Amino acid sequence: MEISELKANRRKDIGKGVARRLRKDGFVPAVVYGSKAETILLSVNSAELTKILKGKEENVFINLQVNNGKKMEKFTLIKELQIEPVSGKFLHIDFFEIDKNQSITLDIPIHFIGTAVGVETGGDLHHIKRDIKVSCLFSVLPEFIEVDVSGLNIGDSIKLLDIKLPEGVTVLDPEDTIIASVTAPKVTVKVEQVEEQVAEEPQEPEQTDK
Repeated sequence: MEISELKANRRKDIGKGVARRLRKDGFVPAVVYGSKAETILLSVNSAELTKILKGKEENVFINLQVNNGKKMEKFTLIKELQIEPVSGKFLHIDFFEIDKNQSITLDIPIHFIGTAVGVETGGDLHHIKRDIKVSCLFSVLPEFIEVDVSGLNIGDSIKLLDIKLPEGVTVLDPEDTIIASVTAPKVTVKVEQVEEQVAEEPQEPEQTDK
């Protein structure tokens, strides 16, 4: 799992005005906290953060180099990133401090590889789940889980219990959860609407009593 480095400055002032000034100067208001750590107010460089996040999917780990008179290092995971929807500018970021000696719980993305046999014969492949929840130490945390679907025929599926995970990684989702399946193709029936032309039968003349 990749770990990025990011410089951070400790700040004391809070409020919307302070946050606006930081963003105007090219910084992002931030906070770092943890289950056993104090909450610290920070600011980080917006351009440096953009470089770190480029191409990243999720679970971004960062070594924060906090400047507080003396340097302090905190190993963190980006917990929440607020972005202005129109401009795309960063509004605020939350860092969660992690203890490398304790298990962490995260959603890990699934990368599907191969072409299912059933797809080649006309079936439809369905990706039921895109990630799975696991618990493990950071040292054995996989960046993603690779799943080969090439052996799936029509009617087949892959469940979590079919996946081999690295040693020390525990899946927290139910083992019988289906993550991918191949189904028979849907049959589309075209119904042609035919106009019925009804020929008018000649009307019989009315009979009158004599």
